[in-house]
Amino acid sequence: MRVFSLVFFLLLHAAAGAVDLTSSVLALAQRPVLSGASWSAAAAYASGETLFSVRPDLRLAPASTLKLLTSAAALETFGPFHRFETQIYADALPDEAGTLHGNIYIRGGGDPSLGSDRVSGSLPWAQLLQTWSAKIRQTGIKKITGNIYGDISLFSGPSLPDKTNWQNMGNYFAAPATALAFNDNLFNITFAPQPHDGEKVAVIDFSPKTEGIKIRSFVTACAKDHRDNAYVYAAPNQYDLEIYGTLPTTFLRGMTIRASLPDAPQLLLDLWHEQLEKDGVAVEGTNILLETAPDYESMQRLFTHQSPALKDILYIVNKRSFNFYAEMLLRMLAVQAGEKGSISNGIQQIHAFLQRHGIPSDNLLIYDGSGLSRDNQITAQILLEVLQQMTFDPNFAYYYETLATPDDRGDLLLLRRFLRPFNRVKDVHVKGGTLDGVKAQAGYVKDKNGRLIAFVFIANNLLDKNEDINRFYEELIKMLLQQPN
Repeated sequence: MRVFSLVFFLLLHAAAGAVDLTSSVLALAQRPVLSGASWSAAAAYASGETLFSVRPDLRLAPASTLKLLTSAAALETFGPFHRFETQIYADALPDEAGTLHGNIYIRGGGDPSLGSDRVSGSLPWAQLLQTWSAKIRQTGIKKITGNIYGDISLFSGPSLPDKTNWQNMGNYFAAPATALAFNDNLFNITFAPQPHDGEKVAVIDFSPKTEGIKIRSFVTACAKDHRDNAYVYAAPNQYDLEIYGTLPTTFLRGMTIRASLPDAPQLLLDLWHEQLEKDGVAVEGTNILLETAPDYESMQRLFTHQSPALKDILYIVNKRSFNFYAEMLLRMLAVQAGEKGSISNGIQQIHAFLQRHGIPSDNLLIYDGSGLSRDNQITAQILLEVLQQMTFDPNFAYYYETLATPDDRGDLLLLRRFLRPFNRVKDVHVKGGTLDGVKAQAGYVKDKNGRLIAFVFIANNLLDKNEDINRFYEELIKMLLQQPN
């Protein structure tokens, strides 16, 4: 009887705590920034006890907090130390004179970091080409009579999600996903300095050099706004680019922005061909992309290039909110399941991940793996359960460390001034998400006793970029940090 009374008291106390916190959340929400907006908020201990829940089943656009779901599925599927492979084959070994009578093949393996300088341990594109050239020479090859082929058959379907916004298309944060990636599938565009307000800003350079690209700049200088507001307009495989918007007049040495490469795999082939010729390896043929895989069983594998470990790639996905890597991983989830690396097959694997853990996915509508589409719809409850589930994963520590802290760059910096005096900065790990009219945050905090709490905050249909929504989220985070009251 005494045991039953104690359990009843604890359950009643937990329920009362949840009701009290929910009332406090609703009271904090009485602010103009949320007037007319759709929003939800949910928080619970990793062990399951709910702390507050406001409209948890309301479907909302999650923005980049969707990456929490994609990265969770990737970590469980591949493991933290998985490395993606790009394999180099030849029709045969060279003869005694160093002549390869045949072709070279680059077999795309879906490595998102190939030729990138973002991930620790990855070779930047120029160094990658030099390293590959050296490996070819080490095999004794001095001349290639055939072509250089790039096998991009691992992925299928559109390289961009169906709901990609036209204003996003062409910019680095909407780079197309390709089975053979290169330099994050982007290139740099450099503008001349323009100190005069309202005057056009001219393009003076771009790198890496891509044959056939034509860039028309309609960008003007702006004295009032000190941010980069230039947008590149171009679809995949489109070599005629137009750039609109503004750049600040304060950049007296010019400014560089990043844009999507029209055809990253083709550029990789072209630049590697040039590097081989520069290093004394003659290539008689041309550079061709293959959409159907050749018979590798009859070939000689010359070497294999491995990516950094997945844990380091996920660090960029979440902490730096890099859309391109999330989209690549979405397709690789399908490949790992034995399917073609398409967007739709990748999304099926997201649903399969949820179903494996008993998380209902019928209240979920997603079109990508990064959250870039405004048409994505997810509930706070689904994300909350994913965060809770991941705390039981044997590789949770790697997942946890991919999330931003208030010491990282971004809007969480403002939270730092509240937490540092109390030595609580390390107790907050968050993934943020921002789109037009959307502001979301989700992640983990630790209460006063060190117990882990998962939380999700999503607001849609915000009228402007009023920073008061961040103040609201900060108040909720501080409330969680102060538990138990």
